[in-house]
Amino acid sequence: MGFRKKNKSPPVLSHEFVIQNHADMVSCLAMIILLGLMFEVSAKFAIMFITVQYNMTQVLDEKSEPTNLYQYGPKDVATVFFYLLIAVILHALIQEYILDKINRRLHLSKTKHSKFNESGQLAAFYLFSFVWGCSILTSEDFATNPTFLWEGYPHTHMVFQVKFFYICQIAYWLHALPELYFQKVRKEDIPRQLYYICLYVVHITGAYVLNLHRLGLVLLVPHYLVELLFHASRLFYFSDENKQKGFTLWALLFVIARLLTLTLSVLTFGFGLPRTENHVFSLADGNFNVLTIRMTCLAAICLTQAWMMWKFINFQLKKWREHSQNQASKKKTVSPKSKPPKRETAKGGAANGFVKSEEKTSPRARKAKAS
Repeated sequence: MGFRKKNKSPPVLSHEFVIQNHADMVSCLAMIILLGLMFEVSAKFAIMFITVQYNMTQVLDEKSEPTNLYQYGPKDVATVFFYLLIAVILHALIQEYILDKINRRLHLSKTKHSKFNESGQLAAFYLFSFVWGCSILTSEDFATNPTFLWEGYPHTHMVFQVKFFYICQIAYWLHALPELYFQKVRKEDIPRQLYYICLYVVHITGAYVLNLHRLGLVLLVPHYLVELLFHASRLFYFSDENKQKGFTLWALLFVIARLLTLTLSVLTFGFGLPRTENHVFSLADGNFNVLTIRMTCLAAICLTQAWMMWKFINFQLKKWREHSQNQASKKKTVSPKSKPPKRETAKGGAANGFVKSEEKTSPRARKAKAS
């Protein structure tokens, strides 16, 4: 893990060396890019990595002040790469100075340890993204009118906050792929994490490239709230297994978020975008409002929501079975089958034809009684 003092130094450029010092190496690479701003020759290349590109000034009225708007383009790949490096550094800082210290106090098993680290990292990211997304929605009035999701499409221009939000989102979920190696994630957990990482990358990048950033932002904010509640509840559960009330609230909000996502998606792709004026596919104008792309996007969202509901139902059934088994085991321990005392068993044995040893007599004794 980066920033951690180790007693034993592994061989240079070995797997263990890279895993232990990956944050330091990434920090050096980020510092090199930042130092490029100091020199005139490299400044124009360094700016491409650090600052948001493709800005333009737009004046709506003569009285109003000019506003800076942004588009997307191929140079955004460099910006995403730089903030991917920043995400790796922040990941190591949270792991080193927060999660590892809590883990030492809790003394968790290996399985719970890995899940605790995963939930800790994701809870911090979901909290930050949820607060940031809410501030954008309130400042831009995205949530006041649902028709704002499709009116004026294609939405090729974005304000700085919206574009930077998407850049950071894509960078974070791309950084999660190498973190599977850096964090030594267990082999049985890798497929599960790969599924949701790839889904995030595909959906967020699709909304960004197809100029559907308004819909994507409105759908991400409630989804991040639900995921934040789940991972926060799991963190409390690992600290104390009796704290499970958060999962009940999460289950309710999870279903509501799925219904909200499906409703807004059907409204946008099924009713809103088909009623707009421009239905001509054009890469230059950023217009993707054609039937094929609309149905593909709607099908992708619906299939993802169905898959999430299937995983949710299986998770709830598993928890219900575990709860019923625990209740059954508690009943057995509280009320065990009571055995009759020894005296009662002795009397019962005599009644069933068994004779006590005291009542048994030998043949000589019977002859003596007869005489």
